[in-house]
Amino acid sequence: MTPAPVSEQPAVSHRPQVLAGVMLRVVAVVFMAGLAALVKWCGAKGVPVLEIIFFRNAFAFVPICLYIWRTCGFGVLRTRRPLGHLARSAVGLTGMTCGFTALQHLPLTEATAFSFAAPLFMTALSVPILREPVGRHRWGAVLLGFVGVLVMIRPEPGHMNLTGAGFALAAAVAAAFAMITVREMGRTEPGAAIAFYFTLSGCVLGLAGLPFHWVTPAPSTLGLLILMGLVGGIGQLLLTESLRVAPVGLVAPFDYTQLLWASLIGLLIWGELPRPATIAGALIVAASGVYIVLHETRRFRST
Repeated sequence: MTPAPVSEQPAVSHRPQVLAGVMLRVVAVVFMAGLAALVKWCGAKGVPVLEIIFFRNAFAFVPICLYIWRTCGFGVLRTRRPLGHLARSAVGLTGMTCGFTALQHLPLTEATAFSFAAPLFMTALSVPILREPVGRHRWGAVLLGFVGVLVMIRPEPGHMNLTGAGFALAAAVAAAFAMITVREMGRTEPGAAIAFYFTLSGCVLGLAGLPFHWVTPAPSTLGLLILMGLVGGIGQLLLTESLRVAPVGLVAPFDYTQLLWASLIGLLIWGELPRPATIAGALIVAASGVYIVLHETRRFRST
């Protein structure tokens, strides 16, 4: 999970709303850590990634549709940019596929830490794609963040998990592309519509893969797959709501608390102890990401 684009920042000045936004963000991060744990658990039970993606999106429709019904109404789904939604869904689902695969090859804490690299890739990609100027301070933060990634990877013989690290980094790059497309589409498309069509595309992708990779889950695993979809949908909505009531510069840094929850869940369920290199690298990447978020927030306010 990564910070949302700065362009979605609302104008908020009331302290109770800011505190509510922070609390929503913290709870959302707990849900997203739980989602990652459920994905890893179901994968360990032999459920294929595309099947996991299907359940993740199919049951996420329940909270998402309830949210649209209670807030903006289903008229918000009218769009003149179907190709834009298709492009956003393509990069987003690529990231989801790679991220879910990485969870099957890496400890939960390590897979979570690699996801923190997405804002760094987004900053670097915003130059050629969005033609945005990136000053020396942000480039410095990006380079420092990539040093943190190298620390986590530990490029030493016998210590590298090339498969897991490769999928995790691919997921971060795809997430960066997704954030860029959301930033661009957010100028004309409501956030609820973007979330709806992305979830719909996830269902279609999962359905397309079911005839080739279907594994009938045990009743207990089926219950966890359904719970996974609900948790993912609720977490997604909580992330959106946090940005509706509080500035992104205040709430986005709390995304990095997901590492704490992932470490706790990994320890309690799988007995995973985070490697010192993972913690050190994650702290470097998180510091770089927080700096970029705060810098972009100040830049947004000045424009």
